Amino acid sequence: MKLVKLTPALAVLALLAACGHNATERAATGGLGGALVAGPAGAVVGGTVGAATAH
Repeated sequence: MKLVKLTPALAVLALLAACGHNATERAATGGLGGALVAGPAGAVVGGTVGAATAH
């Protein structure tokens, strides 16, 4: 049941992590999205995912 509640939040996090044209912008938007969804730990994960998705 907990996974069902987290799925929309993870989807939003993934979408926000993909915003931006370079690694810095993607890390920043991922961090902000993660912070909104899951607090400080989400900010770290979102920033990491954002930076990792940069080409």
